[in-house]
Order: sequence, then structure tokens, then C-alpha cells
Amino acid sequence: MVTSPEDLNVAPASYPQSGFPDIPGSADMLLIRHGQSEPYVPGAPFPLTGGHADPGLTPAGREQADRLALRLATTRIDAIYVSTLRRTAQTAAPLAARLGQAPRVEPGLREVHLGDWEGGEYRRRVRAAIERLAAAHAGHRLAVFTHGGVIAQALALASGSRPFAFLSVDNGSISRLVVTGQHWIVRGFNDTAHLDGARPG
Repeated sequence: MVTSPEDLNVAPASYPQSGFPDIPGSADMLLIRHGQSEPYVPGAPFPLTGGHADPGLTPAGREQADRLALRLATTRIDAIYVSTLRRTAQTAAPLAARLGQAPRVEPGLREVHLGDWEGGEYRRRVRAAIERLAAAHAGHRLAVFTHGGVIAQALALASGSRPFAFLSVDNGSISRLVVTGQHWIVRGFNDTAHLDGARPG
């Protein structure tokens, strides 16, 4: 005679789904595109920083930065990083003030020069910057304020996609990359829920 689990008053085995695991030693990076920056006006060039045009944020960009800070105010953030360009520092400023943290500058997070595409220079530079942050922050969550091209390249490297597949990130958006050893895992892309109702760009 076959005995069922019900006959023995034994609960049947179950295998519930679980969320993404907390991987010990991984670096959890929130890749945040800077807020909307000032438009170019012919005859009024932007100041240069390291050869890059360096516009600041518009009023809409500052509002995006404020909304982002409110969104992340209760999130554990172990370190804040910005590029060498002021639009990333200005976007990070409200969150840094709320958390009482001083942003750190990572030059490898700066935006692309068109010539950087030659010979894969940009791809190598972005990979090296992400690897430096991951090595320095095992087990930490980082808020990384950077540029659309950097985010696109980092997520393309992580997913093995074509180079421009992730080039549509919005100003003030959050994408998420988890780095554990040699493995890069895309956990989120272009999250803009905190910007709902913000002034249009």
C-alpha cells in the first residue's frame, strides 16, 4: 500500500521562490545619471574641465537631484562617488548632505570623448573604474553619480549586450550593478519612479 504525506500528517515538500540573495563580499552599485544639465548656447561655450565641457545643472536638474536624495535618504549608502565634472557633484550634493558624507572623485567615471571609442579605450576605462570601486568596497553599497555613456558601457559589459543597448538612461535615473569577483550582474535599469511629477526637462 502506498502511503501519502497526508496519511502520515507530514507537510509536503515546498520550494518557495526567494529574492536576489545578499552575496557576501559583493559591491552593490547604484549607477545614477546626473540631473539635466544646462543647454549649449552658441557663442557661450561651457567652461572646460580636463578637456570636457562642464555645464552645471538646470533648475529641473536640481529638482531631480532633490527628488533622488529623498528617494535614497533611508537607503544604506556606504560611499558616494562622482566624476570630475560638476554636474555629477551637483546631483550628488543633496544626498551627500542628507547622509553627512563627502563624495569621492573617480576620474574614470567621466563622460566619453569621441576619440575614446577608438581601440576600445572607453570600454577599458569604464571597466577599470568599476573594478577599482568594487575592489575598494567589498560588501558595500555605493551611490555612483556618473554619465549616460558610462552607465551604458558598464551595463553592456555586465550583460554582454551590443555597445549601445543601454544608452537610453534618463537624467536622475538609477540603474543597479552588483559586482562579485569577476561576475557583474545587472539588477536594475533606468529607475525613475522618484521623478514622477517632476518638472519636465
